[in-house]
Amino acid sequence: MAHLTESQVLDVLRTIKDPDRSGDLVSLGMISGLVVKNGNVGFAIEVDPRRGPQLEPLRKAAEQAVGALPGVLSVTAVLTAHREAPAGGAQQQPAAAPAAAGHGGKALVPGVRSIVAVASGKGGVGKSTCAVNLALGLAAQGLRVGMLDADIYGPSQPRMMGIGGRPTSTDGRTLQPMQNYGVKVMSMGFMVAEDTPMIWRGPMVMSALQQMLRDVDWGELDILIVDMPPGTGDAQLTMAQQVPLSGAVIISTPQDIALLDARKGLNMFRKVDVPVLGIVENMSYFACPHCGERSDIFSHGGARREAEKLGTEFLGEVPLHMEIRETSDSGRPIVVARPDSEHAKTYRAIAARIWEKVSAGLSGGQRQAPRIVVQ
Repeated sequence: MAHLTESQVLDVLRTIKDPDRSGDLVSLGMISGLVVKNGNVGFAIEVDPRRGPQLEPLRKAAEQAVGALPGVLSVTAVLTAHREAPAGGAQQQPAAAPAAAGHGGKALVPGVRSIVAVASGKGGVGKSTCAVNLALGLAAQGLRVGMLDADIYGPSQPRMMGIGGRPTSTDGRTLQPMQNYGVKVMSMGFMVAEDTPMIWRGPMVMSALQQMLRDVDWGELDILIVDMPPGTGDAQLTMAQQVPLSGAVIISTPQDIALLDARKGLNMFRKVDVPVLGIVENMSYFACPHCGERSDIFSHGGARREAEKLGTEFLGEVPLHMEIRETSDSGRPIVVARPDSEHAKTYRAIAARIWEKVSAGLSGGQRQAPRIVVQ
């Protein structure tokens, strides 16, 4: 297979003309964040925010042109409306972080009453499993629920929610979310194959998150659950800065190293003025399915003690259990697969407490996205 280079990709993009301006994408400086790795290509097309909704055909044309190059395995192009594209040469620098869209009383997602982030300071603590079961627990209360899989680098909600296929669009601009078990879902996992690596830089991740919020027809929702990527990087800051989050739920396991990272996640949300609704201790203990003996594999009670120390609520504990893992892997999470099980009841109880706190905040008015000031 021929070695694919950035120059080859740029040469192809020079053949794509801007329909409203005299020039091609490269000469007009509209290409940023170009990444070429092992046959996988990703780039952003920077456009004037006022033209963004009309330029989906341009994005598709660029994606298809690059996809026709020998040696290309996958192409992902995103439109970014971070700034008006310059009139000079190609700009290969990352785009500046956009201004917060939630300021001035304007909600980023019309029709969505509240948005709650489910986050963890580190990977491997079962955050996505908790997020999907909490979303289904909220839906079991009769609430209108959406799920945004913001874990761009490791989207898992399509598999956990048992959803295949790709989203459709009725107008060429707005995507219809996928749906199962009464919950609307949007994920980057619907756009790319499971084994396709996401090789995006920070600005492209930010743009993708914005588009999955802004350009999806979520309709009327009581609550949108956001399954965050682990850590305290670009995605978390983008969500905290640009989305009027009603709050964040921190998922942790009981051992000290996980709690240290959970503390970082909690403090990150507090610093950007996002209310922390509480901490959930996942994999809290292991109960043998044969003899019933309980083992505290990862210690026990650490998240409860940490919550007390940090002055936030301990929302509950979920055990390490094969049924929870098996049902999630099969696309029928335990809240819908075994609704009468103790584990499902635990998730529903935590979900009920989250909604109680969120709805109390809603009665006090819509929270506006904070400004992040770098000192």
